[in-house]
Amino acid sequence: MKKKERLDKVLSNMGYGSRKGIKQIIREGRVLVNGKIVTNNSIKIDPHKDEVVLDNIKVHYREHIYLMLNKPKGVVSSTDDPTNRTVLDLIDKEYLIFKPFPVGRLDKDTEGLLLLTNDGKLAHELLSPKKEVDKTYYVEVDGFIEEHHKNLFLDGISLDDGYRTLPSHLKILRSGAFSKVELTIREGKFHQVKRMFKVIGMEVKYLKRISMGSLRLDESLGLGQYRELTEREIELLKEKS
Repeated sequence: MKKKERLDKVLSNMGYGSRKGIKQIIREGRVLVNGKIVTNNSIKIDPHKDEVVLDNIKVHYREHIYLMLNKPKGVVSSTDDPTNRTVLDLIDKEYLIFKPFPVGRLDKDTEGLLLLTNDGKLAHELLSPKKEVDKTYYVEVDGFIEEHHKNLFLDGISLDDGYRTLPSHLKILRSGAFSKVELTIREGKFHQVKRMFKVIGMEVKYLKRISMGSLRLDESLGLGQYRELTEREIELLKEKS
């Protein structure tokens, strides 16, 4: 059973104002709970069941938000950074009130799919090493990728610190002096994709994450743009995490 929460806290957490401001609104009789005016800001409600109306507009409560961001270069995957723009700087205030955070990290110079949410349980499941959630990247490499490289990645790559990666899947899109591939890994070691290619003597020139688990980047999103996940996308993420 969900525990009840103070009415002023619920409304404040949803962005209707500061706790102080919400208390004033309630005292003015502008809030109805289940059809009755309340003036006591300390009243406790079940936000999932009780009907709350503020200034004749029904309040639609939700506990969690899920945002798909197409992260641009130059932005760090953090909630706070003293010197750089963070992914939260790209998000509107109406979502920031839910205190979202990035699920995992993308390097500052890496683009692509980043999930932001305040659902700690889902984030833990997606990031747990035991779950081995697939992450697929589009990669442009300065080097000639050939068919035999597929087996190297499938066998696991020994990184510069001695760590041997889990088997990964390499799909060649274009082979040449400047190759284009898709690489699917099941870990998230520091600079992992770049380090894997460095081991075989190649340099990553462009890196973009295109999927994480069942979630695939919406290509209609421009760099720096985001949207809420659909109900189906959320369901699939939770099913497979």
